[in-house]
This record gives sequence, C-alpha cells and structure tokens, in this order.
Amino acid sequence: MANCEHLSKADDPAAKTPEGCEECLAVGGRWVHLRRCLECGHIGCCDSSPAKHATAHFHGTGHPVIQSYERGENWRWCFVDSQMG
Repeated sequence: MANCEHLSKADDPAAKTPEGCEECLAVGGRWVHLRRCLECGHIGCCDSSPAKHATAHFHGTGHPVIQSYERGENWRWCFVDSQMG
C-alpha cells in the first residue's frame, strides 16, 4: 500500500480543548477516548464513545488526520485513506 500523503503532511496544532471532547464538554456528554485533529486541533471523542465526535468532525470538515489524545499513545489515523501512521 502506498504511503498516505495526508499522514506525511499532517500538522501538529495545539489542542483547542485539552480538558476533553469539545462537543461533550459543551453539552455534558461523556467519552471513552480522545482524538486530536491534526489540521485544526479539535479534540473529539472516539468511535467507542456514545457521540463519536472525532469522526463527526471529519465528516463535517473534511480534515483527514487524527491522532490519539491519550497518554502514552501517539498513533495517527487518516480517514480518507484508512491508513494508520
């Protein structure tokens, strides 16, 4: 499989809401794990969380790459190419 251009060009923006999922914090929701958008710094909850805000952020913005926002994890995922980096 070819290398994903989105992963190789991903930025490293500061987290907008380092305390948790932006949308869950706004409405009192809960999350399981957090993901950071590597285009704008949005923090969203993972697909194991009830609202799946990280994936919803991709569908709403087209921002292709997220990174785990969990301590000790540094993997990245490209939604467009379904590739991990």
